[in-house]
Amino acid sequence: MKPLKLLALTATLLFCGALSAKDFHVKSPNGRLSAVVSDGADGIRLSVLLDGATLVAPSSVGLTLADGQTIGGKAALRAPRKTRVSDTGAALFYRQSRVETTANQLDFRLAAGFGLQVRAYDEGVAYRFYTTRKGETVIRSEQADFVFPAGAKGWLAYTTNAEKPFAMAFQNTFHETALAAASPLPAFLPATVQPGDSPVKVTLLESDLRSYPGMFVKADGNRLSATFPPYPKKMDYYRWRGMSYVSETEDYIAKTSGARTYPWRVLAVSEQDTQMPTNNLVYTLATPNVIGDVAWIKPGKVAWDWWHDWNLKGVDFEAGINTATYKYYIDFAAKYGLGYIVLDEGWYDSNKGDLMNPIPALDLQQIVDYGRQKGVGVVLWTVFNVLDEHLEEACEKYAAMGIKGFKVDFMDRNDQTAVEMAERIAAMCALHELFLDYHGYFAPTGMSRTYPNILNYEGVFGMEEARWAKPETDMPLYDVTFPFIRMMAGSVDFTPGAMRNGTKENWVVCYQNPVSMGTRCHQAACYVVHDSPFTMLSDAPTNYEPEPDYTRFIARIPDVWDETRVLQGELGRYIVTARRKGTTWYVGGQTNWDGRIVGLPLSFLGDGDYQGCLLTDGINANHNAEDYRLARATYHSDDTLIINMASGGGFVLEFRK
Repeated sequence: MKPLKLLALTATLLFCGALSAKDFHVKSPNGRLSAVVSDGADGIRLSVLLDGATLVAPSSVGLTLADGQTIGGKAALRAPRKTRVSDTGAALFYRQSRVETTANQLDFRLAAGFGLQVRAYDEGVAYRFYTTRKGETVIRSEQADFVFPAGAKGWLAYTTNAEKPFAMAFQNTFHETALAAASPLPAFLPATVQPGDSPVKVTLLESDLRSYPGMFVKADGNRLSATFPPYPKKMDYYRWRGMSYVSETEDYIAKTSGARTYPWRVLAVSEQDTQMPTNNLVYTLATPNVIGDVAWIKPGKVAWDWWHDWNLKGVDFEAGINTATYKYYIDFAAKYGLGYIVLDEGWYDSNKGDLMNPIPALDLQQIVDYGRQKGVGVVLWTVFNVLDEHLEEACEKYAAMGIKGFKVDFMDRNDQTAVEMAERIAAMCALHELFLDYHGYFAPTGMSRTYPNILNYEGVFGMEEARWAKPETDMPLYDVTFPFIRMMAGSVDFTPGAMRNGTKENWVVCYQNPVSMGTRCHQAACYVVHDSPFTMLSDAPTNYEPEPDYTRFIARIPDVWDETRVLQGELGRYIVTARRKGTTWYVGGQTNWDGRIVGLPLSFLGDGDYQGCLLTDGINANHNAEDYRLARATYHSDDTLIINMASGGGFVLEFRK
């Protein structure tokens, strides 16, 4: 990396204004990344430097309690305890089978029974507050003002509800903008900033979020300042779906009890864009597994009903939310080796919140028993608070019936009580050996490490958006942006698999028979590019059946991996990801609306010959986005493939030793 001379000068000027402060330094194990903690009359400040050049200028961090006391304000820091912290071991249902991270840590004792821990990893810097106090602690606000050098650029996903910014589904595209020109609307995490002209980027994330609200950031000049949803004072219900919402709030953000740690604030640092999707700090900073045995948890692919509106053709029954339809889905899943089907909204009367009683058109026990005979599990959709309000009885009833898990939807908030609800549901479901897909939810914060029965999260502008998108929506651009930013937080429930595909010129919006943006191979590549242990085949079984070779190809792509590498890519332009399961490698590539030729050396394969199966855009994919080519050949690690991606295109390569 070229030295960031201008940023280093900026750092010098900023530090000159605080010469009276005491500075405490902690360096990453490789010595290149460092965090500087400073105290002074205006409180604690944290800065981040790479090779001596400033990425994050001195930034205020602290807590304000309900009684007005400020933790970190006018701090007089004493010499901290210095330790080295390592995390080495198996990773469950993750992008790789093991995680190995090491950090150097400073531990400061602050006033009023509080403390501050700051860690420097090779991959970034993280800090958190903690307390040893007894009894109740009420936190009015948390200060985290991340200051970047002038001219910094950001990628921000803003709230979609300007009136009530903390009440929305955490689904928006990333807006690339000069930070000084960014919207003042709150943006939800992750948020990425490029401090200077080099490719180096800093991504703001959080980890180990438990009994505390999630963080948003607001742009103000070259500063991203944290803001948090207030603690709910009163809840109410929407008539539709029985979904709860916050109708009145307190004047504080958190109410906690006893000694505890607070969430980690993560500043992940990447020198190249290809490092971003495999940053493991959110996972490694989270509390390890608390549920014990996980042998009963089985990731897998899913035949899903909602994307295509139960739109089957050529069958001898009336398709819809009924027993015959779901037995047909089970037959399809069994034929192609899919582990599950989902019964999405409509299997119970959601307007009444009647979770305990399926609609008359469904014989749920018959469906579950039929699935058991075929080796296909059944997963049920529900609304977060509806499940929470029937939590123990619902878990007991449906686990006894043979249901494998819940797809839980419409949380649409991340205040403290929402975060507590999500953990409460995860704990109870684990007791009854039920896994979870958290839809309508914010980006993951490491809770799938703490509760490995949470297999997947939405918090992404997923393919469902194509059912109602506007013509100016640019999903191929988003598709090669979010893997670099959002996937740093964890897995994504993107729901890929569309069989009707459109080019930039001929894509149309169609709710009941939807069309994806980009080519068929762009869709197929999602199964490799995305971290997704519980992955939908979102289109109708009768759309897959006429193309059995293609369907078998995407169905056999693994859902969890031993190793992940991003071989090539640039945020917003394209991505090429390689993943290994055992001795078999898959490579998936996607591009934005720009056609692209990729030269792919196969040196990652290792010694020996490999049988390759190549799924690539067809010669006419720029005109007909459904055109693809499936070819087979033998390859060696000395080979280099030249792959042509059409506009909005992609590819998937399978190499079996």
